[in-house]
Amino acid sequence: MSYTTVTTTLSFRSKLRIILLRTFFKRLQSLIGKMSPHRFADLQLKGASGVQSEYCGLPQRCQVIGNVPGSWIGNNSENQRVILYLHGGAFLFPASARLQLPLLARLCMDLGASGFMPDYRLLPNHPFPAALDDCESAYQGLLNAGYRSENIICMGESAGGTLVLSLLHRLKRHNLPMPQCAVPISPCTDFGGAHRLPSRWLNTKREVLIPSSTFNNMLLWYVNAQDASHPEISPLFGDYSGFPPLLFVASNDEILRDDSLLSFERACESGVQAELKLWTELPHAFPIFEGNFPEAGIARVEIVRFIEQLNMAKDKNPATTQGNDP
Repeated sequence: MSYTTVTTTLSFRSKLRIILLRTFFKRLQSLIGKMSPHRFADLQLKGASGVQSEYCGLPQRCQVIGNVPGSWIGNNSENQRVILYLHGGAFLFPASARLQLPLLARLCMDLGASGFMPDYRLLPNHPFPAALDDCESAYQGLLNAGYRSENIICMGESAGGTLVLSLLHRLKRHNLPMPQCAVPISPCTDFGGAHRLPSRWLNTKREVLIPSSTFNNMLLWYVNAQDASHPEISPLFGDYSGFPPLLFVASNDEILRDDSLLSFERACESGVQAELKLWTELPHAFPIFEGNFPEAGIARVEIVRFIEQLNMAKDKNPATTQGNDP
């Protein structure tokens, strides 16, 4: 049950961007809880703007899958692999045209896949289980459209990483077929309290993006006085047996480091094929910042390698292919 620590040597430009993120972006995030509902709704609207019709040479269009609208990248083909990408943003912000969508497009190019990023319902108006319900509907919509579970890859960062693991627990509870694999990036897996895992206080000063005040508010808003130990809220506490192969990606310096570490350990204890990559110095959910941190591109290559190795193993031994389709 060993994990890999990836030691990075940041360029001067990357170090400067780390300082800028910690100084300005983290401070901006801390103001969220003080905004009026009207102003916050306006901020969400601005965050969703700027979506392009093409990314990395692949077409992008709005599409409804399983009664959930979202961004579809690539061409429709039920014989093709599809990435169900669940975006992050503290359950508060929509997908970014400059962060998550470019990452999804790059992954689609690398894997010869299409991608769907559902626009799930957001806080503060829609606490648990609204976002997870939408993600399950999108997954079921892909199955209904003819995509086989073994051709679906689930991936997401930050809140989206949480939703990836929560979705697997939901699929297991509903006896639905599991995807080929899942890649949770910097997930929050324990919503029982901001202080409970050591990295949440050990890494407070090293954390680049997440201010404690916003993190505390997000936990309270999302749980909404429900049982935070429910595995579909806090995936850490669920039974991981029967899960598909997992690749956890996180920063060694973020406050959510131990969320990935402990979830990885629980998956391994349940017999799940799992890997954990902890990257030094880089910020929370860093793969979405490839335009700012060249080092993030290396992480994307590692994600692609993980998925391609699963494909190679399946091709060599077709009898081991997941038989999860009903």
